Amino acid sequence: MQFPQRFSGLPEYAFPRLRALLAPHSPGGPEVPMSIGEPMHPVPPMLADVLAGAIAGYAKYPPNEGLLELRAAQSAWLKRRYGVEKDPETEILPLNGTREGLFAACVALVAEEKNGAQPVVLLPNPFYQCYAVAALTAGAEPVYVPATAETGFLPDFASVPEDLLKRTAAVYMCSPANPQGAVADLAYWQGLLALAEAHDFRVFADECYSEIWRDAPPTGALEALGDADPERLMVFHSLSKRSNLPGLRSGFCAGGPKSIAAMRQLRSYAGAPLPIPAQKAAAAIWADEAHVEANRALYAEKFSLADEVLGNVPGYSSPEAGFFLWIGVEDDEATCIRLWSEHGVKVLPGSYLSRESDTRLGGGNPGAGYIRAALVAPAAEVRTGLEAIRETLGRG
Repeated sequence: MQFPQRFSGLPEYAFPRLRALLAPHSPGGPEVPMSIGEPMHPVPPMLADVLAGAIAGYAKYPPNEGLLELRAAQSAWLKRRYGVEKDPETEILPLNGTREGLFAACVALVAEEKNGAQPVVLLPNPFYQCYAVAALTAGAEPVYVPATAETGFLPDFASVPEDLLKRTAAVYMCSPANPQGAVADLAYWQGLLALAEAHDFRVFADECYSEIWRDAPPTGALEALGDADPERLMVFHSLSKRSNLPGLRSGFCAGGPKSIAAMRQLRSYAGAPLPIPAQKAAAAIWADEAHVEANRALYAEKFSLADEVLGNVPGYSSPEAGFFLWIGVEDDEATCIRLWSEHGVKVLPGSYLSRESDTRLGGGNPGAGYIRAALVAPAAEVRTGLEAIRETLGRG
């Protein structure tokens, strides 16, 4: 069976590529997992009790729009975190993991044409693969906007040529950025939303790493919206990183009432609402900050460890937020092979997270020459991995 033509240009997913790259090589020691951003810290202490108390909910179909109890908890969290009011009845949709929403947003909200032509969806490059598949599914052209050291590892969407901006229907923006850990400040969000107003496109703000930060909580896109059309912006949040619960599959999106209504309509045909016990657990977890602070402290310890071990290594820069290191190397694939075959340390080539940019945007693969290392394992394992990276790069 032939894969649909519109997906023919999509690069293979990063992790199968990594497995194929490393398959011919035996590990040089016990495996140190630093390739996947899967949190390994303790889950919130109230999780088991809430799930057990709500077990009868598995006997019911969950409501398509999510429990009001959960939507209210998510709305209250947005208010505490960003000082922004979003109506839980009409402006919030719980998600079965934010990937569901990040994908569905394009399908539900990107029209078939923009100014009489195929629509464009702008993506940061490197990017989360879901963004590109969502754009292609919606019939749009994904355009990859480089996020490099020269741009502070944030994409300069204003540099996109005018003919592409006229066709732009949506922009995906991730802050804190995966993989670089860069943070968009208020001025950046305001500039992007002004660009969206000028060229009539939507902004999909992926803020899944917003609660893992070092010195100050990252600004949220909602803080920059002001009096602009609320349909212009949709934000996405998750318990996966904030609360070490990727397996709970609980996130949410917040946006204007019309956008949320369109997302709910698509969900009614093609979605899978979170089971009721999981929704009740998520409501309790969104209401608690103590476990989030404890989680952040564990990452802070590993940030400091990375600075200690790699601080003198050329190519290393200390990230503002998130839990990845984005380290410059001469050859990303060769470095990954060496780390694996000599030390058993598994990291990801940066080129697997990005692709060739439009030549008008500078061209080239902005992830080439970098490796991504996740600081998710216990501190002792992280130290082992960091010391192997320092030794392999032969510096410091």
